[in-house]
Amino acid sequence: MQDHPSGAKFSDTKPQRSLFERLTALISPEPENRAELLEILHDAHERSLIDADALSMIEGVFQVADLSARDIMVPRAQMDVIDLNKPIGEWMPLVLKTAHSRFPAVDGERDKVVGILLAKDLLRYYADESFNPRDMLRPAVFIPESKRLNVLLRDFRANRNHMAIVVNEYGGVAGLLTIEDVLEQIVGDIEDEYDLDDTEDNILSIKDSARGQRWRVKALTEIEQVNETFGTDFPNDDVDTIGGLVANHLGRVPHKGDVFEMGGLRFEVLRADARQVHLLMVTRIPPAPAETQ
Repeated sequence: MQDHPSGAKFSDTKPQRSLFERLTALISPEPENRAELLEILHDAHERSLIDADALSMIEGVFQVADLSARDIMVPRAQMDVIDLNKPIGEWMPLVLKTAHSRFPAVDGERDKVVGILLAKDLLRYYADESFNPRDMLRPAVFIPESKRLNVLLRDFRANRNHMAIVVNEYGGVAGLLTIEDVLEQIVGDIEDEYDLDDTEDNILSIKDSARGQRWRVKALTEIEQVNETFGTDFPNDDVDTIGGLVANHLGRVPHKGDVFEMGGLRFEVLRADARQVHLLMVTRIPPAPAETQ
């Protein structure tokens, strides 16, 4: 290999930083924690060095590391399952209505998940008179409520799984998660042709043995629906959604981790990006104990 004029081999040379770059490094040292890094990224966004979508995805990656399965799972009560003890004709309408690609298969009750049935495998039902859905089941993957989403995403990719059943500390089924649920924390909501404008899952009730009753609320939920659910009286004169009301209350775009009280409810921001809030956790504020005379 030909020597570099300076005496060092070309492969060993490193690009020399300019005087300005070295002075900037001295004045603005590297970030020492995540908060400082995010502050730099927000500053880069304000100076149009990165766009809002890129900033949102970077923030989503950080949020995935902070969230656990219990934070975004579909609660047990809202799971669409098929009961293998029932005739196919009884649960086939559910398969057609929901249009999911896979379903947890249970043996009589929701705590007895025996496998995962892919909707495409049901095509054989119409061609084979001896079709038995139990023969089509794929193994179910069970995870604890505390499993971190970044670890779960890595497991999904490594094992080529798309769905996991979340279990509580007693081994009972608490809910389910799909790889799409995890990816949506990074890239935002993923909608397909089967995603309808349905308000049923805007507010999901979560029973947590450790923290009591909570509700996971989408920020795009209309204030009227929030008022009906929680018995509140939030105004909808200026904004239509609870996310807009939260932003007005804080006077800025909400940040992930923000916790505040409003209208007798405690709000925690579960997911937000540089432009808007996406997901909230809501709990009722217990009434103050009556003073004794």
